[in-house]
Amino acid sequence: MASILNSLSKISRKDTVMSVRDIKKTFVEGGQPLKILRGGGFNLYRGEIVALVGQSGSGKSTLLQCVGLLDKPTSGDVFINGMPIDKISEETRTLLRRKKIGFVYQRHNLLSDFTALENVILPMLADGVSEDVACNRAMKLLKAANVAHRAGHFPAEMSGGEQQRVAIARSVANGPEILLADEPTGSLDPEHATIVFDLLLDLVRKSKMSMLFVTHDMNLAKRADRIITIKNGIVK
Repeated sequence: MASILNSLSKISRKDTVMSVRDIKKTFVEGGQPLKILRGGGFNLYRGEIVALVGQSGSGKSTLLQCVGLLDKPTSGDVFINGMPIDKISEETRTLLRRKKIGFVYQRHNLLSDFTALENVILPMLADGVSEDVACNRAMKLLKAANVAHRAGHFPAEMSGGEQQRVAIARSVANGPEILLADEPTGSLDPEHATIVFDLLLDLVRKSKMSMLFVTHDMNLAKRADRIITIKNGIVK
């Protein structure tokens, strides 16, 4: 378990941090199989930003859930730094999600009863970081996200763009190696979408993280280092 976490921290810039092979996912609805992912795969390299595009319902979010260890593919392989994820325990999967993978969703998913600062602090406390250290890092992240002035505000007191910037700060709180973003600007108007996406790219590039993001906006997709597609359930 520890060796997997340590190895992820030692990889060089050109190394593969994620590899997906012949991934398939089938759900059962009304007793009938519903094939969402039908095969294909890709590599994600250290420091690389990759856009994932495809028609609505093509399986983009399902793929993100599988590679983010929130769900398991029906068949196929997902490797993190060469390690086959289907061979590790549930405890290790949980540790990998918490320590090495960050998530940004279309809607911010902030905890409504906690302030912006507290929302960013919580993932670090869950990871065993002391409250003082977590608070200092959270304030730095909120400042980097241009929402430090909202640190003491609850989500309902912030605009949609501000909430999403807080969500981005939260997603990188534990210093993930890989950031997964599912339509991170999909709920925002064009002006705020550009501001939030600029922030996201800036944080990822400065931190030298790898990012896989889902988008239906080809203007955003073209700003990635590479574009992969899902068509008829096949990842290309």
